[in-house]
Amino acid sequence: MPSHRTQRASEDVRRELTDIFRTLKDPRITGVLSIVKLDLTTDYSYCTVNVSSLDGESAAREAVAGLTSAAGFIRREIGSRLRLRRTPEFIFMVDTGIEHSAEIHRILRGLSDDN
Repeated sequence: MPSHRTQRASEDVRRELTDIFRTLKDPRITGVLSIVKLDLTTDYSYCTVNVSSLDGESAAREAVAGLTSAAGFIRREIGSRLRLRRTPEFIFMVDTGIEHSAEIHRILRGLSDDN
């Protein structure tokens, strides 16, 4: 279980990442991106960010490719904005949980309409 200090740092990183995502000019990063889950290790060396897009899974995959190529810039920005013991390396991943939940909801709704 993460300590209070790690939880607070995770929330700070999440807030700053959201702001940085808005300022990135990579054409692959379009639409609205949301950070579904953020895991910061206790020694602040790695940060895994699960990203979802309202435009669908393919847009999220393109955005993750753009974020991965901009990881060095993002790391530098986080380092200058926050005072952390160590600036983490970012690992961006596509999160399909929202789409999966919507698909299950659609299936269940179809079953209830059949009855």
